[in-house]
This record gives sequence, structure tokens and C-alpha cells, in this order.
Amino acid sequence: MQNRYKVAIVGATGVVGRTVLKVLEEKSFRNCTYTLYSSKKSAGTKEKFLNQTYIIQELTEETFNTKYDFAIFCAGGEISKKFIPLAVKSGCIAIDNSSIYRMDPKVPLVVPEVNPRKIYENNGIIANPNCSTIQAVVALKPLDTKYKIKRVIYSTYQAVSGAGRAGIEDLVNGINGIPPKKFPHPIFNNCLPHIDTFLSDGYTKEEYKMINETRKILDRPDLPITATAVRVPVRNCHSESINVEFEKNFDLYELKMLLQNSLGITVIDDAQKNHYPIATRADGYDDVFVGRIRRDYSVPYGVNLWVVSDNLRKGAASNAVQILQKLVS
Repeated sequence: MQNRYKVAIVGATGVVGRTVLKVLEEKSFRNCTYTLYSSKKSAGTKEKFLNQTYIIQELTEETFNTKYDFAIFCAGGEISKKFIPLAVKSGCIAIDNSSIYRMDPKVPLVVPEVNPRKIYENNGIIANPNCSTIQAVVALKPLDTKYKIKRVIYSTYQAVSGAGRAGIEDLVNGINGIPPKKFPHPIFNNCLPHIDTFLSDGYTKEEYKMINETRKILDRPDLPITATAVRVPVRNCHSESINVEFEKNFDLYELKMLLQNSLGITVIDDAQKNHYPIATRADGYDDVFVGRIRRDYSVPYGVNLWVVSDNLRKGAASNAVQILQKLVS
């Protein structure tokens, strides 16, 4: 990385935006110059980043009159929809954390451990997948390559941080008996089988995001997948039960070694010692943690996986920074 690149961070004061800054600091991303943007409400505030004090700038329609090489968008779908075309028109490559462009056939949907070559097939926009999809496909990709997946059943247990600051506040407030503002029911002491809005067939948008994004990332457009997405009273890190059926048989030990030796995966799987992935173990890390690896005897060639990952890091910020690393390397 020889050149010095100009990078805009849009939504720098939000939960994901602040995590992007933290990850960039950890990776000593110093060959770039940064400008941090937010809404008018947060503009003018100061942010300590890479041993410098940055003044947060207001995002406006004139922002991308300034030439940026790259921009990471962490401000939600409406902001991405309005401002990314302006960024691209100015010659900037946008890495988008919203869902707006994910299923656009002209936009690559990228998890660097899974489909890194897609990064370079961009037309100015690279989409970051849904947080729960990212951790799932990191685990599924090596299995699909080796055994060819026949069907996937997702059951997710998603932390409140996935709903942003308002979700975290609902959990904290709920402990003190304060009614929820973000969720339709109290999240404290409850599991809510409801993430995003319900559609006419009874599925939620979150569930369809997982189904459709998995197919796109794995390049398996007809892969049978079903999903149930649940919000749980955990502050951070999503957990998933993934049931996979293969086209052919497998050796369980070989499958475990395949996962352990795959990029971005840490296997924690020793039932006799109660070793398996949990949210507090994954918190603050970029790896996808996999355990409870066992055969599903209800089908000829099935396996169950328990997959846990930090949804703010690998599920959003770190994945975006990894994409940026590829672009500037």
C-alpha cells in the first residue's frame, strides 16, 4: 500500500460507524486520509481517531464535490440511496452497509473469505451483506465447495445491537421496567421471532435477506433455504443454528478439520468440556466461531452447526474494512 487514499466515513457517529473507526485503528490503516460525516444533529462534534481529533462534518449534497477514492456508508438505506449515486458519479467507490444495493445484479455482494474476486467487478458500489448472512456463508462456503450443499435451514438468535443504538437502549431500559421504543414488545426476558417487517407470506424481510443473499454470495441461485430470525436479549454477537444437507456423504472429523483450516473460522467444539461458541467469547473478534458440529440423522447426509460472530465487527464494520484493504492493496 504505497499511495495515500482519501476515504469518507458516512455515519461515523453511529454504532457501526464507530466500530469501523475502531477496526481501522486496530489495523493501523494510516495510508489513508479520512473525513468523517454524520447528520446535521451530530455535525461539529469531535471524534478521537488514529491519535488525531476529527471534527464531524455534516453530510450534504455537496459532500462529494470533493474527490474521494473510497467511502464506507454506515448510515442506513435512505442515506445510501440518496448519496451513493453522488459519490459514484464523482469517481468514488462506495462500500455500503445498507440493504439497498445488495440484490442489485450489477452490484457485487462480498464477504472477502468467500468471494473476494467479486470486489474488483464493481461499478462503483460494493455491497456489504446482512450481518447474519455474513457469518453463515463464511461457514458454509468451504462445505459447499467440498460436499455441495443440497439444502439449508437457518434459525438465528440475534443480538439487540443489530437494531442499532435504539435496540441496545430497549434492552437496558427493559431491565428497569421502561417500555420499549424500538421493538414491538419488551426484549428483556423475551425472544422475539420478528426482525424487520412481516411480508404477506408470514416471513420477515430479515429472513428473506438471509435466503436471497446466501444464494447470491455462494452463486447458488436455486439453493433451497428457509430461515427463522429471532431477536434475543443479548447485547452483542449473533448466534445461529444452521442445519445443512449435502448431496454426498462426509466424514465428520474431516468436515471439522475443513472448517478449522478455513479462512476466518475458529472451531470450538468439545462437548465433554462444555466448549462451544458463545456470544461473550466472540465479542470483539472478527472470526466466525463454529461448534456443536454433529450429524443430522434425519437425512442421509446432514450436519448441524452452531455459528456465533460479532455482528458489529465481522457482521458489518470489519467486513467493510476488509473490502477496503483489498481495494488499496
